[in-house]
Formats: sequence, structure tokens, C-alpha cells
Amino acid sequence: MKKVFIIHGYEGSPNGGWRPWLMAELDKQDIYACALPMPDAWEPTVEGWTQEIARQVDQNSQDKIYLVGHSLGVPAILRYLESANNIHGIKGLVLVAGPVTPIGKEKVDRFLNNPFNFDKIRSYNLNIVIIHGDNDSSVPMENANLIKDKLDAELVVVPSGGHLSGHEGWRELPQVLDALNGMMANR
Repeated sequence: MKKVFIIHGYEGSPNGGWRPWLMAELDKQDIYACALPMPDAWEPTVEGWTQEIARQVDQNSQDKIYLVGHSLGVPAILRYLESANNIHGIKGLVLVAGPVTPIGKEKVDRFLNNPFNFDKIRSYNLNIVIIHGDNDSSVPMENANLIKDKLDAELVVVPSGGHLSGHEGWRELPQVLDALNGMMANR
């Protein structure tokens, strides 16, 4: 079975922004999708967030798993992958507006202060698509380019997309659905 787990960002919630729309669209295709309620969204910790991702992946290891992260959800996924000994059934990642270098927000930068082990993450040979607004004032475009280069990922740039968040009016994000459908067709 194909399953999509969505990891929201700092101060986010499972039902914010484009997440409900994405879950509904995937449900129409009989694909299970769940936006995870990440622990302590206002006081996030690397350990708490990576453990929640690990718990979901471990419980569904017989399935084909796709992880979608927005904002802080992106480094949380990357931290999980670099710490995992076995990534079970993970087939692909969609990384939306995610930072990988410090951005000046203490609670977010906790996830970013140490360099990522991009070599280990790349060794998993996952399908990876990065989606980023060309004018994101929260997470500079350089972050998307860095992930693209380090992980040999595809980059989709959304013109005037900002941070691609619900606060900026994003209630649908078809680029995420397109990326997932492309990955699922190939695996």
C-alpha cells in the first residue's frame, strides 16, 4: 500500500495550509495520507520530531512510504534519514520550502546548527523533489539549491510562491501532488 506522511513546520498543525487539500486529493486516488501532529510545534526538538517520523515509518514498514515536509518538516525528515539505520519502505521525498542552513530563528536553527550528512541521505537513492517559492522571505532560495545539489534532487520553483504556507494563502499546492504522482508512477 502507498502511504504519504506529511510533516508540518514550526508552529504548524496537521490541518493548516495545503495539507488538508493534499490529503483529500490523495484519498481520491485511494492513497493513504496523514499529516502528522508533530510534538511540541511551538518548542520543537530534533529528537521529538525524528522519533515521531521513525515511529510512523516503523509501524508502516511493509508499505511504500513517501514523506512530504514543509518548512521545519524538511530538516526533520533529513535528520531522521541521517540517523536511521534502515529506512524501511521509504520511496520518495517532497521537500517544500525547507531550510538546511541557519535562518536566524533559534527554535528552527536547533535543527540546522550541525551540517547534514548528505552523503548518507543520498546513498538511499530516493526520489526527491524540492519545491520552493522564488521569493521566500523565510527560507532563502539558496537552501533549495543546496539540497538540490547535495541530493541530486529535482527542483520545482514556484514563481511568487513566498514560503508556500497557509498564512500566505496557499490552500492548494498542486506541485506537491504532481511530484508524488510522478514518484509513485516510477516505483
